[in-house]
Amino acid sequence: MNIYNTLTHKIEKFVPNEPGKVSMYTCGPTVYHYAHIGNLRSYIMEDVLEKYLRYDGYDVKRVMNITDVGHLTSDGDTGDDKMLKGAKREHKTVMEIAKFYTDAFFEDCKKLNIKRPDVVEPATGCIGDFIKVISALMDKGYAYEAGGNIYFDTSKLKEYYVFHNFNEEDLEVGVREGVEEDTNKRNKADFVLWFTKSKFDDQELKWDSPWGVGYPGWHIECSCISMKHLGEKLDIHCGGIDNAFPHHTNEIAQSEAYLGHKWCNYWFHILHLNTNSGKMSKSKGEFLTVSLLESKGYDPLVYRFFCLQSHYRKSLVFTYENLDNAKTAYNKLTARIAQLMADKKPDEVVELVDFEKFKGSFKAALDDDINTSNAITVLYDVLKADTNNETKLALIEDFDKVLSLGLMEAAKKLNSGEGEEDIPEEVKALVEERKAARKAKDFAKADELRDKIGELGYIVEETRQGTKIKKK
Repeated sequence: MNIYNTLTHKIEKFVPNEPGKVSMYTCGPTVYHYAHIGNLRSYIMEDVLEKYLRYDGYDVKRVMNITDVGHLTSDGDTGDDKMLKGAKREHKTVMEIAKFYTDAFFEDCKKLNIKRPDVVEPATGCIGDFIKVISALMDKGYAYEAGGNIYFDTSKLKEYYVFHNFNEEDLEVGVREGVEEDTNKRNKADFVLWFTKSKFDDQELKWDSPWGVGYPGWHIECSCISMKHLGEKLDIHCGGIDNAFPHHTNEIAQSEAYLGHKWCNYWFHILHLNTNSGKMSKSKGEFLTVSLLESKGYDPLVYRFFCLQSHYRKSLVFTYENLDNAKTAYNKLTARIAQLMADKKPDEVVELVDFEKFKGSFKAALDDDINTSNAITVLYDVLKADTNNETKLALIEDFDKVLSLGLMEAAKKLNSGEGEEDIPEEVKALVEERKAARKAKDFAKADELRDKIGELGYIVEETRQGTKIKKK
C-alpha cells in the first residue's frame, strides 16, 4: 500500500515497524457537543483505512482518545475549556456532559458503520501518565514553569514546524483569530503542558501535581495515551488537517523530546468538509449532525457513500443537492444489487478467475493512497461485468468489508419489502403535497412538508422505485 505522508509531503510505500502488525492512533472528539458531519468525515475515512489494512492481512491495533478535559477554545491556550463551556451551557457537570456526548458520538459512528477502535481512553483516566511525562520533560530541560503553568520550550528543538515550511516570525501572536499573547511564554510557539489554578479558578476538574493543583493541556493527552497503549513507536497517526498545526506538531515535539527518537512514521490527514460559505464548524450556519440528516430523510450510510465518492485529500463541498445526488446513486446501486439477488440462479457458483481479477482492481485502487472513489468505480465495473450474478454478489459482499455501505443488507430489505407498513392518511396526504411541490420546483415548500412528515414520526425517501415512506 502507498500512502500520502503529511510529514514528508510524499506518497510513500507503507512499511510498519513490525511486519504484519500496525499500530494506529486516532485523535478522538472533544465531547462537549454533538459531532458535526465535517468531524465525522474524518472518522469515516480513518475507518476505511483501518478496515483496508485488516482486509490486506495486517493485525491492526487502533487507539482513540476522548478529550474530556484541557481542550481550550483557542489554539493559543486561551479561552474556556470546551468541556466547561458545554457544562455551563447545559447546567450539568463536566462528567455528565462527557458521558452524554461520548455516547452520542459512538451512536453516530454506529449509524455510519464506523468500527469502534480497539482502545478508547478518556483523558481523565490518564492523569498519572501526563504527570510522569511532563516531569521527565522538566528533568530533560524541555519544559519550564512560569506563572504557575508548565510550558514546553520549543527553542530546545532543532525543528519545530515539522509539517510546514514557515518561520516562527510568520506566526506572530494575534494573527490567528482568538489568539492572545501569553506573557508567561519564553517563545511565541511554546505551549502549555499543565495548567494550575492560576489559569481558571472555576475549572471543575482539577488534580494534584508536583506543580500545584491543576489540569493537563490538550496536546499532552494524545502523546501519553498513544504511548500507554501502543508503545514508543507508532505506525500511523490520523486526524483532520486542522489538527496538523498546532496539535499534531506539539504532539511530535513533546513525544520525541521525551522518547529521544522518532515517534510516528506516517501522518494521515483528512481535508475539510466545506459548505458554500467555507469550512464547516459548530458555530457557523446550520449545525449539521447525523440526527439532522436523518430528520430530513437521509440514511446515514448515504452520507458515508457521499464521502467515499471523493478522495480524502480533497476538500469536499456539502450541499443538500450533492447529498441528494449521492442518495439517488446509492438507491440505484442497492436496487441493482437487489435485482442481482432476485435473478441469481440456484446452480451458480463463484467464478474464481473473475473474482480474483476484480478483487485485484479493488485492492489496486485502495493501495493507491486509499482512493475510495476509484474503489467505488471498480464496484460499478463489477455490476457491468460479463460474469454470473453469484460472482458479482460475492465481490460486492467482499468489497463492503472495507466500504461498509450496508449494500447487501439494503438490497435484502428491498427484496423482502421490509419497512413497508400502514401509513396514516394524514402522512400520505402530506407526501402527495410534497411530490407536487417538488414537481413545481418549490423546494422550500417541499422541505417544510418533509419536516411536518418528520414531526409525525415518518421519513420520506426518493428511490428508483418511487417515493418511499418509513417510520422513524
